[in-house]
Amino acid sequence: MHWLLGFHPHPDERPCLLLVGPECEAFLMPALNAGGSRESTAIAFHEWDDADGPADALEKALADVGGTNARSIVVDETMRADFALLILDKLGNCRRQFASSTVGALRMRKDEVERAELKMNAAIADRAMQAAFAAIRPGMREIEIAEAVEKSFVGEGARPLFRIVGTGRNGAFPHHQTGETIICDGDAIVIDIGARKGDFSSDITRMAVVGDGPDGYAEIHAIVEAAVQAALEAARPGVPASAVDKAARDVITEAGYGPYFVHRTGHGMGIEGHEPPYITSTSDTILQVGMVFSIEPGIYLPGRFGLRLEDIVFLNRDGPEILSGLPREVHRVEY
Repeated sequence: MHWLLGFHPHPDERPCLLLVGPECEAFLMPALNAGGSRESTAIAFHEWDDADGPADALEKALADVGGTNARSIVVDETMRADFALLILDKLGNCRRQFASSTVGALRMRKDEVERAELKMNAAIADRAMQAAFAAIRPGMREIEIAEAVEKSFVGEGARPLFRIVGTGRNGAFPHHQTGETIICDGDAIVIDIGARKGDFSSDITRMAVVGDGPDGYAEIHAIVEAAVQAALEAARPGVPASAVDKAARDVITEAGYGPYFVHRTGHGMGIEGHEPPYITSTSDTILQVGMVFSIEPGIYLPGRFGLRLEDIVFLNRDGPEILSGLPREVHRVEY
């Protein structure tokens, strides 16, 4: 909805749907949101209030867009289940698809305005990562590093979305919940952060080590960096997304760490932080100019440490452009 219109009404438990038919569109609109939303769109509203419920308004909205006897419906994948069931029950036994088959295919290809906003967000994230590096000291807790990241984001008008700080053995959990673990000499630290300013967001992962770092760190970092480079080389217009995953995965597998690369190589990014194209071993999506996605291979050694390097890229005709300006070299904390 936001991608199509440039706004969205206040989201809560009241069903609010943008219905797009073959020739026209209409809103199922909670009366509570109608006044504020009218300032942003001239699309017809079928309003309902808390006393009457949405059923009659939905029926009229469907009739308005020619959907009463629809044979096919496309539903946003991220729609609330109760909203989706409301309209699916009303339409009965029609063919169902997700929006990735229609609007999603358009969203995957970003224009220059969207590219500029993504690049702006990447620069903000670079500075937040540098704030994290500057804050790290032995004896600190993971959460204190996360707070430095949040302060940097907020200071630039960005809304923090996530801040994974996984020190030592916690780094072997790809989606570690940042907590009270103390940072110690010799730790490797995974730092994965993102925030939103405007309609788009950022996502970057870098590594820091305290002192000399754990045994074997340099070898693993070099392997993951080689996997990033292989994926960057493979990412070209006309290539299936699975080929990019394979390029990164082959490097890690050939180095003997295949079982420790436990996730896909990347995900698309745009209005949502995770959206198509997904860079997986089974994806048959053909990469096209304007697609934006992450390249983030990793190796996770249980009980020891984890290592992930992540960049967001914009696919040009001649290959990927990395939106971040921050090198992927490990940051060494000396004290």
